[in-house]
Amino acid sequence: MSNPLNIGFVSPGPATWPHYDGFMKLVPDYVKFDFQGLGLFDQSLYEITGKKQEVVRRVGELAQEKNWDAVILIGAPTEVMNPGLYGELKAALQIPVTTALTASVHALRHYGAKSLLLLTPFETRLNGMIESYLVDAGFAVRAPNSFANIGEAGKLGGQAVYDLTKQALAEVGAVDAIYFQGAVLDPLPVLQQIENDLKITAVASNPAMLWEILSQLGRRAPLPGYGKLLAEWPS
Repeated sequence: MSNPLNIGFVSPGPATWPHYDGFMKLVPDYVKFDFQGLGLFDQSLYEITGKKQEVVRRVGELAQEKNWDAVILIGAPTEVMNPGLYGELKAALQIPVTTALTASVHALRHYGAKSLLLLTPFETRLNGMIESYLVDAGFAVRAPNSFANIGEAGKLGGQAVYDLTKQALAEVGAVDAIYFQGAVLDPLPVLQQIENDLKITAVASNPAMLWEILSQLGRRAPLPGYGKLLAEWPS
């Protein structure tokens, strides 16, 4: 039995979201996620802009108060609206840390991806910010889909996400991998089917963060059925 781990799971908005239930099926029993919300936005995700120092300060305070072994900061918008956030978090904390974009980029690089189909629950402007981040990280990116609001994406079931992915892949043509950023557009129920049927690597941010943070802690928790990243658990 592995020693238990207490890992902070920090959202820029509310502490919990409905899609967390599906993600928790991937988490080993020895991991306790301490869900915390920073409440950085109310009506618009763009309210997160320029709050880097507040995020670093509050995450640091929580890590000390809650005695976390590591911390995950979710939400690509938090990073793209606060450039340099990951580096400052890493410098400020004495424990392992990862973010949605950091973990996903590491996973995509492991599989040698150079060109990506980006699928998110966000609208066009925010997709463009994420695309710019990925281009700066060395990827060629196609992002043909956007949603008028995040709630619209959250209503899609697994089959609808699969169909959207298949259609988008046909539209953009040859790419090395599919990257799902933003778990409100939940690919987990069909991630393995996407890889099997469409013959392509598919990386989703929540599994990537789990793989990244446990790997930093020297743990492995391979799990079949949710794509090759979790099944293979590369070092």
